[in-house]
Amino acid sequence: MRVFVTGASGHIASAVIPELLSAGHTVVGLARSDRAAAAVSALGAEVRRGDLDDLDGLAAAADRSDGVIHLAFKHDEMRTGDLMGAVDADLRAIEAMGAAVKGSGKPFIGTGVTLGQVIAGFRGRLTEQDALPGGPRIDAENAVVAFAEQGVRSSVVRLPPTVHSLGRYSLLGGLIEIARARGVAGYVGDGLNGWPSADTRDVGRLYRLALEGAPAGSRLHAVAEEGVTLRDTAAAVGRRLGVPVASIAAEEAEEHFGFLAGFVGLDNPVSADHTRRTLGWTPTRPGLLADLASEGVA
Repeated sequence: MRVFVTGASGHIASAVIPELLSAGHTVVGLARSDRAAAAVSALGAEVRRGDLDDLDGLAAAADRSDGVIHLAFKHDEMRTGDLMGAVDADLRAIEAMGAAVKGSGKPFIGTGVTLGQVIAGFRGRLTEQDALPGGPRIDAENAVVAFAEQGVRSSVVRLPPTVHSLGRYSLLGGLIEIARARGVAGYVGDGLNGWPSADTRDVGRLYRLALEGAPAGSRLHAVAEEGVTLRDTAAAVGRRLGVPVASIAAEEAEEHFGFLAGFVGLDNPVSADHTRRTLGWTPTRPGLLADLASEGVA
């Protein structure tokens, strides 16, 4: 297949693109800057210049492809406090690309986040069958799933907050930077809340399997470990950085953790049983704590 990948210079794409190429697919990667274009080209993909605000360009690229993998999100805006602006831009981009492939039967793989369901009110062990009617990033997830009713083989890969490998740690990376800057690896309260995780290379393989065979309208979980406690994670970070580990009181969380304060205390147990059965996906890479111990974060 000729596959159009957004977010092609990002962390997840660094595993998705090599996985696709090794399976014989051709990749066209979206790049919004010279630096991003160089990264995409270095991975072996064809470069298409543009960004999430170029709706006509996104639609044209989707139309000319045999499949779409949408990884891009305006993370910089989220970090600076404009989460809803990033969410709205994501939804507009999805709608533009979805309209371009309507009735084609092409695979369209969107990206969701397991924590999004918790933020929107879900409680308990999240499965692939659990979905909420709306909320930040959930509207985009639901839009992708709904493309299945319009002749698109659409699916969504929900990412855990910690996608890790080779010194990169997704949302956890922000907590690592805070620990380095403040000289303490922190968690909120007793720290027994857990975040799911997976190695980036296992995640890349799941996107490829979804492109090739995910059922239309499916939700998939890129989760190797259901939930590593934040206390254990902070302890591993503290050992690696050589800083103390401490509980941060809930009332001090915003001052200590900044934009991550709303996430660090959340509990997010997640099952990937259905994903593994449906696509034969079996994570094989090391777990988060082993990764932190062996590769390090310094």
